[in-house]
Parts: sequence; structure tokens; C-alpha cells
Amino acid sequence: MPEPTEHYFSADPSVPFERERFTAELWGHELAFDTGSGVFSRGHLDHATAVLFRELEPPVQGQFLDLGCGYGVIGLALAAAVPLANVTGVEVNERAILLANDNARAAGLDGRFVACLPEQVPSNQVFDEIWSNPPIRIGKEALHDLLLTWLPRLATGGRMVMVVGKNLGADSLQRWLGEQGWPTQRLASHKGFRVLETRRA
Repeated sequence: MPEPTEHYFSADPSVPFERERFTAELWGHELAFDTGSGVFSRGHLDHATAVLFRELEPPVQGQFLDLGCGYGVIGLALAAAVPLANVTGVEVNERAILLANDNARAAGLDGRFVACLPEQVPSNQVFDEIWSNPPIRIGKEALHDLLLTWLPRLATGGRMVMVVGKNLGADSLQRWLGEQGWPTQRLASHKGFRVLETRRA
């Protein structure tokens, strides 16, 4: 019998749930992550997110959104490295949300990080910064809709930083964001990945 075909952006993956843990040192803090079948980057830190940490220093303070948080890597790194940070992770994969909140509790960061479904974020909540390794493979149209949904939630002067593979359209995405009135610059390029920064005027 063939195994079910699943994508990490499925809302409720039906593959059997087996946890797998790894640890990573992110911005000088060692964090443990429970991952599992049916979620993105099971059992290891993915290359794109590693580039994001390599190329950027943690911000100083703020209210943060981890867009497409998965099991919580970026959001928990922000919560650990930024004093007084308040981090919201949004995700459509319910299994990833469960893992992210479990990982926050295990790290003692559940007071400053919470993962939830997008519709559970209060409609009036704004963020100083949005961090993301965005789900490029959902398709260009869906990705554009996702970004245009959340970019307006930036506070005045806020920014979004994301990492995108060059071969997955990072340069065209940068141009498109500019055309939509969201000026975007490349902060870094490493191992085929671009780190992009989009500013709110």
C-alpha cells in the first residue's frame, strides 16, 4: 500500500506522527527542537534558515512575527536572543503548531512565544519585525497573497526579513515586492540563498 503523499504545508498531515529531536546553537543559545513526520525540515536545521542566522544579527527589541513558523526555529531563536521579545508564530500545519508550542515550553520560552493559526492572531495586532523562511513551494500566487496579507501588519518603520533561494525566484520576488510598494533590498547572498529586507515607509 503506498504511503500517503503529504506536504509540510498541509493543515493536518495524515502520516504517522513520529518525533525526532535535534539541537542547534542559534545566536549563541543552544535550543532543542522536537520535529516530526509531516513537518518541514524534520530532524535538522534547513539550509535556508541556517543562512538567515549566519548573515543577520538578532534585533534589539520588539514585537515579532515568525511567518510560517514550522516547529518554531526562528521564533524561538528570537525569543531566546532578544530580551523582552514577544514572538507570535503563525502556521497552517497543526502538527507544526503543536511542536512549536511544545518546544517553547521545553525551552522555558512559552511566556514570550506562541504559535497559532493565522486566523487566531488578533486583527489589530501589529509587529515591529516579521521574520520568515517563507513557504515558496505553495506557489507564486499563494505566496504573493500571503505576503500582502502580513506586510500591512508591520508597524511604521518596521521591516520584514526573509530568506529565499535564488533558484526559487528570490530576485523576481524582490522586484515584485518593490512594484507592490514594498521596497526590498538584498542584505546578503550565501550558498544560493538571498536574505531580503522589506521596509514599511
